[in-house]
Formats: sequence, C-alpha cells, structure tokens
Amino acid sequence: MIKLHYFPSTASMAPHIVLEELGCPFELLKIDREGGELSSTAYRRLNPNGLIPVLEDGGIVLYETAAICLHLADTHPESGLFPPVRTAERAHGYKWLSWLSTTLQQTLVVYFYPERWADQADAVLQVQLHAARKVRLLLAQIDAQDYQLGAQAAVAQVAAAQTQRDLARKPGTFPASMPGCKGFSIARQ
Repeated sequence: MIKLHYFPSTASMAPHIVLEELGCPFELLKIDREGGELSSTAYRRLNPNGLIPVLEDGGIVLYETAAICLHLADTHPESGLFPPVRTAERAHGYKWLSWLSTTLQQTLVVYFYPERWADQADAVLQVQLHAARKVRLLLAQIDAQDYQLGAQAAVAQVAAAQTQRDLARKPGTFPASMPGCKGFSIARQ
C-alpha cells in the first residue's frame, strides 16, 4: 500500500490531494515535527533532506512534491491527471509544475522565512521586502502568459492550489488568489 508521510499545511498537501483524486488505497503517516522525527535516522533514510513529504510506493521511496505528484499521475495514467507523453500539453505541464515548485515556491520560502538568510533585524526585513517584490513580479507572469493546460492538468492545478494556500498565509500582502489562476481550472466532464 502507498504511504504518504505528511504534516498538515505543508508541501504534502499536493500529493495528498492527488492520492484522494486517484481513489487508490493509501496510508497517511503524520510526522511528529515537534518530537524531532524529521531529524531521526529512520526518517533521514527516507529523505536525507529531512523535509516533508515522503511517499513510499512498494520499493520506491520518493521525496519532492512535484516528483511524487508526477509519479502518481504516471503510475495511474487512466486517471488523466497529467497530459499524455510526447504532447505539447505535457511539456507545458512540466514547465508550469516546475515553475510553481522551484521558481515561485522557493521565492515564497525566502519571503516567509527571511531569518534563514539574514541574522540582523534590518537585514531580515530587507530580505523579506526583496522576496515580496519578486513574488509580485512572478505572479504577474501568470497573467501575462497563456497556461491553459486543459482538463488533464490536475497535477498543475493541485500545485497551484498549494501555492494559493501559501499566499493566503499573509492576508493583504499578496492577492487572495493567484492572478490568472483560472488557467489552472479543470472542467472535468
């Protein structure tokens, strides 16, 4: 049975939603973050980075949200959660999923945790202000580009939903929803 190591309101949200969409049996294993489980030898064997999520699927152990979501879509192609191989839609799906996971999410990490990049209060504020400016520029890209991926873009939509949840953590700082997020909407028929 598939196992997802998770913690609420973290990057495990997207794989959890994908698993629910698939309707396949899976087990949720909640991480004891406060108890130090992320630093434990057992967990570090699963993910040497000590981060959430981790997916166990038979003999396969995966970490990194996008990789987990793509693996689930690929092992359940009948679900239509990602466009077929060798199509332009799939290539664009890779692009947007990678962009959300690396470019936008990583900038949000700098914004939400500026103390990881600076020690002094004024420097922390400076880092956060620069990151906020960059996030706004990145969000503007979404409006400027056509990224309609069609009904088989569920994996990209889930990543976008996770990003929207992150944006909502600081009300009034960023738009309540991602500009242009309508492009990730799925109209399943």
